[in-house]
Amino acid sequence: MNICFSCFRLQEKPLCPENLESLKDLNNDSESGMYLLKNVKVMVRLLPIWTMLLMFAVIFQQPATFFTKQGMTMKRNIGADFKIPPATLQSSITLSIILLMPLYDKIFIPITQVITRQDKGISVLQRMGIGMVLSIIAMVIAALVETRRLEIGRQMRNAGLHSETVPLSIFWLLPQYILLGISDIFTVVGMQEFFYGEVPRTMRTMGIALYTSVFGVGSFVSALLITLVEVYTSSKGIPSWFSDDMVEARLDSYYWLLAWLSAASLLLYALLCKYYLKKSDSDSEY
Repeated sequence: MNICFSCFRLQEKPLCPENLESLKDLNNDSESGMYLLKNVKVMVRLLPIWTMLLMFAVIFQQPATFFTKQGMTMKRNIGADFKIPPATLQSSITLSIILLMPLYDKIFIPITQVITRQDKGISVLQRMGIGMVLSIIAMVIAALVETRRLEIGRQMRNAGLHSETVPLSIFWLLPQYILLGISDIFTVVGMQEFFYGEVPRTMRTMGIALYTSVFGVGSFVSALLITLVEVYTSSKGIPSWFSDDMVEARLDSYYWLLAWLSAASLLLYALLCKYYLKKSDSDSEY
């Protein structure tokens, strides 16, 4: 009897783990399916807001490209010998962020807390929207400055002067740089908080990826938009908006185009925010 009982135990041992492993596999599969479904739901909920932020990222490509190209044709002298490198004006974006960020926390937030009677003053979505508005204003100012630069350049050419440099100070570009720095305080910081806070704890990395991908995809959208404008303007038999001859170029028209596209994006963003379902409202299991 002891031998038979031992044999029964030996036969029983291999069977039990197999059953347990099968049950564990089924549980793991179901949990993986639920986890994947939850991730898809999060992505679908955040994707419309993410898409509307792409035009903001397109605008942020301009300081390193066309703003600098504008500055190269403007008066850059300080004193008799020194000329300001046009690219150095990009530092004004960083300086405006450093100098104005304390004002945001010490002045702007307390004022909005009194007005809205909310602990944070304004919501994260409102914060990003304000930055988008400021970026549009920056593009309008950039278009107006460029229009003035073109007028002076054409007047010089009509007078028989063919200098590439127009007698317009490069410091006229500072307002658009500073406004983009202020918009950075609102939208970029707001994007970090929004995408990090609106995903489950297990998807924090995905939240950071969504934030950084806005600027990555935005650079591709900017390149695509430039290509389309280049093809369209060149096919009409007129100088391209991005002509190497800065008197013939029409960067002002391109800036107006960006302003209008950003305004349309802002309008859709406002509508999406109105019906946006926050994390706390959409899923209580985060």
